Amino acid sequence: MSHPVNEPILGYSPGSKERIEIKAELDRQISEVIEIPCIINGKEVFTGNITTQVIPHNHNHIIARVHLAGKDEMENACKAAVNAQQNWIDIGLESRCEIFEKCADLLAGEWRMKVNASTMLNQSKTVFQAEIDSACELIDFWRFNCFYARNFHDDLQPLVSPPGVKNSTEIRPLEGFVLSITPFNFTSIAANLPSAPAIVGCTSVWKPSRNSYLSNYILMQLMMEAGLPDGVINFLPGSGAEITEVALANPDFAGLHFTGSTATFQGLWQEIGLALPNLRSYPRIVGETGGKDFVVAHPNCNERGLLVALLRGSFEFQGQKCSAASRAYVPQSVWSSISDELCDEIRKIKMGDA
Repeated sequence: MSHPVNEPILGYSPGSKERIEIKAELDRQISEVIEIPCIINGKEVFTGNITTQVIPHNHNHIIARVHLAGKDEMENACKAAVNAQQNWIDIGLESRCEIFEKCADLLAGEWRMKVNASTMLNQSKTVFQAEIDSACELIDFWRFNCFYARNFHDDLQPLVSPPGVKNSTEIRPLEGFVLSITPFNFTSIAANLPSAPAIVGCTSVWKPSRNSYLSNYILMQLMMEAGLPDGVINFLPGSGAEITEVALANPDFAGLHFTGSTATFQGLWQEIGLALPNLRSYPRIVGETGGKDFVVAHPNCNERGLLVALLRGSFEFQGQKCSAASRAYVPQSVWSSISDELCDEIRKIKMGDA
């Protein structure tokens, strides 16, 4: 089994094939309003409880009408996930990996512009920021996750078996469904949170962020086209509080996969603790929360490189990611040389549909 390699980043330079294709796809998506249903057990569910999704840099432009899940839809999604799990386990790791490797191939090919354009419109990313996120990073997630899943069963076996004894480790999926609560700022993470547990045999209820329904829905469609069986991942746009309440009241709640704010994660952890007496097992909790980067400049640093790092690190994607630069430690000798130009460049940054 060959080791996967990182997906090459397309440059979108003027006149390039990919630039022409992304412009055409942006024009197509801007011209329509998508109707986004819940997807429960592989079926589209139009609840009639509708919210609209607008372009963040143009609030007057509606790009989607979203049917929000309520209590009944959430309960049905939990049942679907539980009922789908045994068949999903039975097809085996190799078949599961083949499905998600097909997802990666589709995203690397015919779905690339569709997913990137939806991320640009839905979350106001530049084409480069969309390319490195919704295309390249997610392709890498799916390919590398499958590679490591195939290896870790053997890698985690006990090192020692005494004479006459065979020590072994059996790695099994969780018994029940995983609730995946995903962020708006990375389309790749949004799809990875429900799909990573699925690769190893778990099933999931996916609650996407209210600010990324369109791009996340398109990825749900991609996974279904790749052959994801009904009920393995159930797509539930809706209220986080209501969806969480229903999930934690279900005895089959087996895990939380979360990326978002620290305060929200702490609240969820507390709620899970209170729900323990009613649950079949101790849920696994996997979460990533916000944090920001800093920049430390050496007195002999490349000042042009520092200037670019401060500008891009602070303001790309409006600083809305964990890797964004929030503060800098710059020697006075360097600061006096770059501060005026840095401020001038910051003033040139445009807000809105520039």
